[in-house]
Amino acid sequence: MILPSSFYTREDVVQIAKELLGKVIVTKTDGITTSGIITETEAYAGIADKASHAYGGRRTNRTEVMYAKGGVAYVYLCYGIHHLFNVVTNVKDIPHAVLIRAIEPVKGIDTMQQRRNKQKLTPQLTAGPGTMSMALGIRTAHTGLPLNKGIITLHDDGIVIKDIVATPRIGIAYAQEDALLPYRFYIRDNKFVSR
Repeated sequence: MILPSSFYTREDVVQIAKELLGKVIVTKTDGITTSGIITETEAYAGIADKASHAYGGRRTNRTEVMYAKGGVAYVYLCYGIHHLFNVVTNVKDIPHAVLIRAIEPVKGIDTMQQRRNKQKLTPQLTAGPGTMSMALGIRTAHTGLPLNKGIITLHDDGIVIKDIVATPRIGIAYAQEDALLPYRFYIRDNKFVSR
């Protein structure tokens, strides 16, 4: 079942980040389908969160999509190399988002390996937000796309996740005390999680 817009438009971005674990992301580009189970996420709580691109109400051409109604993609370029895929949440004008950091590959593994120039299936294929986006064929051109139809869709396939680990987010030392918030979540003992 494709996740309904009501899943994304709730207020609690931290809860949504946890509930995205075990959901399935599917991409369809050039007639090729790839998919994976979401294993790792990070919540970003908008204007009050020093780690968020929208901290303090910041609005730029890049971040404007964060202010859209929840249920669209926010894809940005990190270090000029990595395309990072985020799920916009909450209602219009509240810029919450969840970074999808890793997946466990399900469909189109051969295609993911080609995109990543990898010979075999290992966690390095999709464990990490940049490598995951590359494997799934997600690019900044996909920012703003709805997540309930088209190129990128998120599904509930009935996978139940019982054991979730919460830690501080990765690579956000600039966020001062907010860097310590336990807003990163991953499935315990899943190999497909970033280091």
